[in-house]
Amino acid sequence: MHERILALVPGGIGDQILFFPTLAGLRQRFPQAEIEVMVEPRAAGAYEVCPSVDRVLTFAFKEQVSLGDLSDLLGRIRERQYDGVVSLGRSWGLKLLLWLTGIPKRVGYGQTTGPWLTDAVPLKEEQYAASMYADLLQGFPGATTTPLPQIRLKKPALDWCEQERQRLFGDKSDYVLIHPGASQISINKGIQKIYPVERWLEIMQGFQKKRPELPMVLLIGPEDQELAQAFLDRQPDLYLTRPRQISQLTGMIAGATLLLCTDSAPMHLAVATQTPLLALFGPTDPHRLLPSQGPYRWVRAADQKITSILPAQVLQTLFPA
Repeated sequence: MHERILALVPGGIGDQILFFPTLAGLRQRFPQAEIEVMVEPRAAGAYEVCPSVDRVLTFAFKEQVSLGDLSDLLGRIRERQYDGVVSLGRSWGLKLLLWLTGIPKRVGYGQTTGPWLTDAVPLKEEQYAASMYADLLQGFPGATTTPLPQIRLKKPALDWCEQERQRLFGDKSDYVLIHPGASQISINKGIQKIYPVERWLEIMQGFQKKRPELPMVLLIGPEDQELAQAFLDRQPDLYLTRPRQISQLTGMIAGATLLLCTDSAPMHLAVATQTPLLALFGPTDPHRLLPSQGPYRWVRAADQKITSILPAQVLQTLFPA
């Protein structure tokens, strides 16, 4: 039916990964179509590991944009002559943009169709976010998808990960990753996802008493440099890995025995690679951000403040009596 389909996906890397099942459903339904996404520049790297997309376009959805910027965007979209568009965004402005594109099939969240949407899908926020996003496939009859994100890793990323494992601990193949960071966007919004360094170190010490044969590796992203230094100031001999690309990050997570993390993009990559994880949650809802089935555990503070979680709670969840 559709020869060229566009997906508008505002949000960070985590949102893109959670949208992968929707894109997989489009690919399954329209195997010959060109499937393109338009995302914020900060999130484009997620598509290094997405097997369902042919082209990635960028636009700063969350920033203040001028009429000239919007005019340029409309021109770019019209030039591509899309047959269908699906939008994750729910704002009135984005729906207006969809209408102005003139794309004949426009799918998005809403209660009724109208000038903005040709196919409106009810928004059911109480479910796992990947399932909520995949509900948009209702606008494309016959499309089905997998319940979890799926990824693709290419040989250069796998080679880098093998070299990194050799650098860190030689012939040992099993290791535990700790990702203590959170996105700069959540920090800017005042959403507290950072867990105190001293408590992380207490968890790591408790874990190593139970499983001394498993090396523990601190996973550091580009936004986590100050956090990394805080760990090294207290424990200079920590193993540390700094993947520069999403594909490298994904490969390290895929090879881990366990990921300990906060609510972050690596958590979603662990789900996509089916790596066992334990995530610490504060204000965000684990029922919406983790699937109900699989090797994915979480600890959430009763007062929704991540700093209220005690290391003993985490260790009890890891090693129940």
